[in-house]
Amino acid sequence: MTTHYLTTPLTDAVINTLVVGDEVNLSGVIYMARDAAHKRFVELIQQGQPLPIDLTGQVVFYGGPCPTKPGHVFGVVAPTSAYRMDPYATVLFDHGLKGAIGKGNRGPAMRESCKKNTAICFSAIGGISATLLSCIRSAELVAYEDLKTEAVQRLVVENFPLLVTNDAAGRDLYEEQVAIYQKKLAI
Repeated sequence: MTTHYLTTPLTDAVINTLVVGDEVNLSGVIYMARDAAHKRFVELIQQGQPLPIDLTGQVVFYGGPCPTKPGHVFGVVAPTSAYRMDPYATVLFDHGLKGAIGKGNRGPAMRESCKKNTAICFSAIGGISATLLSCIRSAELVAYEDLKTEAVQRLVVENFPLLVTNDAAGRDLYEEQVAIYQKKLAI
């Protein structure tokens, strides 16, 4: 396992250095968007319309924010279940998105999409919301204000702690770790 300090936007060259299990401290711009925003993005793509933001080389964070307390840049934010975005994320990867952050495993279509598009999936460990919040330097609502907590936010982050769970070679950390533990239990 290696620790990487990366800055967005991500390039193919950088993504190809990452393998499942690597730790990443991500800095730069990431976009927070969940199910409803993803659905709108895909509908726009299907209609041949431009997206409200350019996702080329970018990373999307599947996060759920709490209300912002006075004196804070943003509310406490927690990663949401990544698999819910799988039907949309493959389309967005086909259109230039390079990374996705959530929690939990992804399906086989995502592993193939990571290989096809030289893209990456990260996990932000659930339960570290205060740590994630401390890494957010600024936040700006950039699209779909009507979606409230699911509106698209442009976050500037510094050393946002992540784990590579799906790499551009099609490997899956969850699948590999389950196989290891199953083998140990069979002994």
